[in-house]
Formats: sequence, C-alpha cells, structure tokens
Amino acid sequence: MVTLILGLESSCDETAAAIVDGERRILAHRLAGQEAAHAPFGGVVPEIAARAHVEHLAPLVEAALADAGIGLDEVDAIAATAGPGLIGGVMVGLVTGKALALAAAKPLIAVNHLEGHALSPRLVDPTLDFPYLLLLVSGGHCQLLRVEGVGAYRRLATTIDDAAGEAFDKTAKLLGLGFPGGPAVELAARAGDPLSVPLPRPLLGSDEPHFSFAGLKSAVLRAAESGRHRPADIAASFQAAVVDCLEDRTRRALRDHAGLTALVVAGGVAANAMVRAMLEALAAEHELRFVAPPGWLCTDNAAMIAWAGVERLALGMTDPLDVPARARWPLDPGAAVARGAGVKA
Repeated sequence: MVTLILGLESSCDETAAAIVDGERRILAHRLAGQEAAHAPFGGVVPEIAARAHVEHLAPLVEAALADAGIGLDEVDAIAATAGPGLIGGVMVGLVTGKALALAAAKPLIAVNHLEGHALSPRLVDPTLDFPYLLLLVSGGHCQLLRVEGVGAYRRLATTIDDAAGEAFDKTAKLLGLGFPGGPAVELAARAGDPLSVPLPRPLLGSDEPHFSFAGLKSAVLRAAESGRHRPADIAASFQAAVVDCLEDRTRRALRDHAGLTALVVAGGVAANAMVRAMLEALAAEHELRFVAPPGWLCTDNAAMIAWAGVERLALGMTDPLDVPARARWPLDPGAAVARGAGVKA
C-alpha cells in the first residue's frame, strides 16, 4: 500500500497543507500567503504571522484532504514543522498536527523545517542518492551541508551574521522595491548594470568556510544614501556580489569533499535564476549533477514537510505528542560553533 502523509508548514509567513505519497506524487497542496499583511512593514511581523496561521490552517487542511479525495483516517501519519522558525507560527502548526494525530490515532512526525528543504530535491528527483552537497540558502539560513542520509547532516559552513535571503529583503527595503525582497531585487536587477556599483564580497577567498553578508548590506545602505546610483544598478550589483560569495564558498566546500553524487540547492534564494545558473556551471565544472527543485518548492511549502514525513516514516522515525516546538533547531547539533551569529545555525 502506498504511504500517504499530511504535511503542515507554518514556520514563517506561509501557511500550508499538503498530501504527498510514497511514490513522490503531490496529491494536494494548499497555501495561504501573507504578503499583503506584512508589506506595510517591509518584513514579517511575528504576531501578525501567528494570528494568520491560526485563521488559515484548519481550512487549508480540509481543502487539501478534499483535493486529494481522502479523509483524515486514510493518511498514514501527520508531519508538521516543529522548528526552527518564528515560535508563534511553529506552535500553531505543531499543535494542530498533534491534535490531528491524536484525533485520528495516527503517528506524529515532527519535521525540522531545514530538513524539509534538504530532502525536497529527492521529492522531484528519484535518482538523487546520498551523499550530496546542499547549499541551503533562504531568508533565515545560509549553510553548506553534506547530506549523508535522512537525519544525517554534516554542516560545513554557515553564516556568521546575516543570511543571503535576509540581505535580499533588507536591500529591497532600502531601495523601496517592495516585499518580498528576493523576487523584487531580482526583477529590478534585470534593468541594472552589475558592474556599476563597487560592493564588497565578504570572506571571498578566505580559508574560513563560512558566509557573511552584513558588510555587503551596509555597503548597499551607503550606496543608496549617496544618491549617485540608480536603484536598478544597486540591485544588480548587490545580486552579483551575493552570487560571487555563494560561488566562492561552495567552490571551497567542493574542494574538500569527495564522493558526492550531486550539488543541490534549496531554500527561497534557490529560486533566483542567477544563483541557479552559477551553481549549474559550478556542478558541471566538478563533473557533478546539479539538482534544484522547481521555484515554488524552494520557498516555504507543506509538500516538502510531507515528503520529509514520508522519508522518516519509512525508517520508523516518529515522535511523541509532547515533542516541543523550537525556535532554533540545528540540523547538525555537533557542528563547531561559528563565530558571530553562526551559533544560531
């Protein structure tokens, strides 16, 4: 019998429910965004996000089950994001998952949101085998991980300050481009000159494996305040700087890690076309396959949470109903603490 998993996602500002089966079919996916609610603030407001999750999640679950043509009693387990993320939103999704699991007498699978991203490429590519190198790049995280199996991750690098996606969002806010910032900067950059604004590439060529984007963000602020550059040129120059940093750090990780099956990217910034093109070329240079989920599966979604549930259930990895929600939850708890804010990862 084919496994059916109901997945719930509520770690930031996307509320989502999905049904995914063991044959990698996404039978249903419902999502409610909150862009209009957060746009006036230029970023996500945690309390607004949590209240929206409360309002949206139950109807989304009902709609997803209806789309799949099944009842709750027909799913094999409930997979819910248990962290990391904005704790109010995480609690809404996890408590809902616990209630559904208890009511339907189904196993609960508490999914690390980052593991959802890490395993999402395997949802769309059944030939992707372990181990692979993952660039996990989003609004809250920027990491390089050696993915050795379900629940088995070796962190090779993390950000010591800001994540790349956060820098995209702050740059969009500084330039008045709107929210969400990543797509807005990418769109503006198409009309700009990436060589027109001199911007730094933090840690480029460094023996330290990590990422840093705080200095780049500050340089964008100075460029914007100078009044000497068009917003499109700043956006294009910023995007080029981020891509250069991601390429340099990923190249360093590839230098020290043999036996990989592929170079993989996931997370919201993975939807950026320039980032994808760079990584595809880097993979070809190292004679590796390049695997990237479609754009919608890179941003926060419940299909990746359901798929992580499929992978975990197959290995007997379920959780008790008293499993806690976590604002922070590293994929590699044994990784050495990075300087600066790297401790968050």
